[in-house]
Amino acid sequence: MQTMTASPMMFPVHSYEYREFPAGTDQSSAYIPLPDVQIRTSGGLSIPAHASILASVSPVLENMLDRPRKRRSSEKIIPILGVPCESVKAFVRFLYSSSRCSDEDMVNYGMHLLALSHVFSVPQLKQRCTRTLCARLTVDNVVDVLQLARLCDAPDLHLKCMKFLSNEFKAVEQTEGWKFLQDHDPWLELEILQFLDEVDSRQKRRSRKREEQNLYVELSEAMECLEHICTEGCTIVGPYDKEPPTKNRGPCNKFTTCQGLQLLIRHFAGCGKRVNGGCRRCKRMWQLLRLHSSICDQPDFCKVPLCRQFKLRTQLEKKGDDARWRLLVRRVMSAKAMYSLSLSKRKREEGPREAIHANPPRTRSFTTL
Repeated sequence: MQTMTASPMMFPVHSYEYREFPAGTDQSSAYIPLPDVQIRTSGGLSIPAHASILASVSPVLENMLDRPRKRRSSEKIIPILGVPCESVKAFVRFLYSSSRCSDEDMVNYGMHLLALSHVFSVPQLKQRCTRTLCARLTVDNVVDVLQLARLCDAPDLHLKCMKFLSNEFKAVEQTEGWKFLQDHDPWLELEILQFLDEVDSRQKRRSRKREEQNLYVELSEAMECLEHICTEGCTIVGPYDKEPPTKNRGPCNKFTTCQGLQLLIRHFAGCGKRVNGGCRRCKRMWQLLRLHSSICDQPDFCKVPLCRQFKLRTQLEKKGDDARWRLLVRRVMSAKAMYSLSLSKRKREEGPREAIHANPPRTRSFTTL
């Protein structure tokens, strides 16, 4: 095979312009030593270089240069095979350029440069390649980049590829890269599918947790509204020892919750099936009253119906509340405390201004506990 040589005037001198010269030195007259090592590529290109520069940047190249030669007079040759000649040129330019690399080289040879930076242990180039490849992931190249990230021990790039796959998997599985992966690397395919399953499971757990937290917040609001209705009264329901509420009274700040609870109370008061679980809506009302009693710390002065009776009943029953009910009470109290803290923080941030929020009306139904 014919060997092409990049003469010192053709390649290395072009790279020297990146080297930093001592202050006050005339760069045009600075002495540049002759190359003492040749870099051979798969395409037959021979690139003259300087052993001192290569060894100062890469410990792997330093070890290769320190190996004893068969003949003392023989030329030092470093083979860099398996990648295009142009990517080897870009790699050598980086070694000569005080750890700088052009965007054009990154775009054109980013994957090859990542492989070379890993093989020859050049961490600055590896970090630059990782950032560039992370920013340029596409549906068509993500599988190839992921395989390279595994081989080159690039965890940040590997994670970025996996997240990209989880977001664009339907499109990726239609590509030739994915089909090739299925045929030739079943273990990586299994790793990807397991990651996707874990992501889906985490999303479902977060969604379920948000739904539970929203339920606890709704129940906490319902407890406040129940006390408000039984103590002050609202638009259509109020305590018996005060003037009947009227619709002309302005709505409270939790009117959407309060309105649903008032309708439930009115139904509960007139329903003939409210005992023995004959009515689902009445069963919800019984549960709300019991929950209030479990949270209330002043049953002797509380105006919510049956609060004291539920307290006495709980004390008389030796087995007390079951664990599930106690957990519900703790979660609702925690949601109430968190809401109070967030409200006080919001008031501090707003300062003396009064925040008026116009929320669109919505009907809220209370889930059976």
